[in-house]
Amino acid sequence: MQASPRGMRLQIGIFGKRNAGKSSLLNFLAGQNTVIVSNVPGTTTDPVDKAMELPPLGPVLLIDTAGLDYDQPGLGEQRVARSLAVLDRCDLALVVTNPVTRDQTEDELINTLNDRKIPYIVVSAKADLYPPETGFQESFGDVPFVAVSAGTGWNRTALQEAIIRIAPEDFLSSAQFLGGLSQPGKPVLLIAPIDKEAPKGRLIMPQVQAIRDALDNLAYYVVTTPETLPAVLENMKEPPVLAVTDSQVFGSVSKMVPESIPLTSFSILLARMKGDLATCAAGAGKIADLKDGSRVLIAEACTHHAIADDIGRVKIPNWIREYTGCKNIEFVHQSGPEFPADLKNFDLVIHCGACTFNRKAVLSRILRCQEQGVAFTNYGVAIAFVKGILKRTLSPFPEVQELFRQKETEK
Repeated sequence: MQASPRGMRLQIGIFGKRNAGKSSLLNFLAGQNTVIVSNVPGTTTDPVDKAMELPPLGPVLLIDTAGLDYDQPGLGEQRVARSLAVLDRCDLALVVTNPVTRDQTEDELINTLNDRKIPYIVVSAKADLYPPETGFQESFGDVPFVAVSAGTGWNRTALQEAIIRIAPEDFLSSAQFLGGLSQPGKPVLLIAPIDKEAPKGRLIMPQVQAIRDALDNLAYYVVTTPETLPAVLENMKEPPVLAVTDSQVFGSVSKMVPESIPLTSFSILLARMKGDLATCAAGAGKIADLKDGSRVLIAEACTHHAIADDIGRVKIPNWIREYTGCKNIEFVHQSGPEFPADLKNFDLVIHCGACTFNRKAVLSRILRCQEQGVAFTNYGVAIAFVKGILKRTLSPFPEVQELFRQKETEK
């Protein structure tokens, strides 16, 4: 059975001072001993993720963080910085405290959460040891507050209900990968190349998401490879309402799929679902301005072993060099949850589809680029641009297509 992708889970950050009961609270919510719990302050040094189901929200990701109080110069500051970086991907926060450890640390965190418009619940996690005193809850003002005993399991349902009450509305309904592009009873054509990067014995995550979305919307799908695409098109009784391909084979697939059939890619659909497709389309235009000495950051959400013909490290840089005619563009690669704070030395950021990220994490990266005046796009949009077919691949999204056309006209 395949688990729900991490990026489609409600991401709940657990924050507080050292030894406030954060790790115990994660185990309490997860219903199992996922992380080590100790009376020694500072046991958790790096964020720890735990995926679980929380009905009726469905799949969630709990993120246990290190303490927000500085215990020693240097190391303590690094630990706090790593914990606060989790805010970039949080949809909701639990502020863990108790009457004994409570000080201005919680107030500073709450101010940050308010500034960033992240919903939160204050949780007194050790109610069996330190019952909330009169006035303790009132000291936090008019905010959601729940007292629990992570040790005994008391009041678990109350905390789950509080989480559900303040969760973003989007997570109470199904995420839409195709998002209104499929139709009940109509075919969707998916083109999935089997190459060196294809995982053995299974489809990649965006392909699975597209199939599930089509089924959820009572459409049916046809899956093929580029090699068998002509025969499939010839034998289909009715044309597909949408064709979705892997970006790497855009060039050949666009020649085989008739212009009358809307064509896009899994990566472009991810740009719309996880980020901002209009921003990505505008950012792709920056490729035309690159020259020798330009610097491009290629960012990937997850870490993986690069192969000889890796899309981010080999194919995209080569396609851009070929498109621009510039051999000395510098490409810098970044993978995983870390993302540079200072982007001013880059001319362009090209991001992967971010199938393992939630939308908040992607939007946080886009915002950081915009604040520093750096163009942002993603793999699929960039590839369509250098292949000269971006306008066509935006045809399922007429408003974005028109914005891109206007940008091109202005140049």
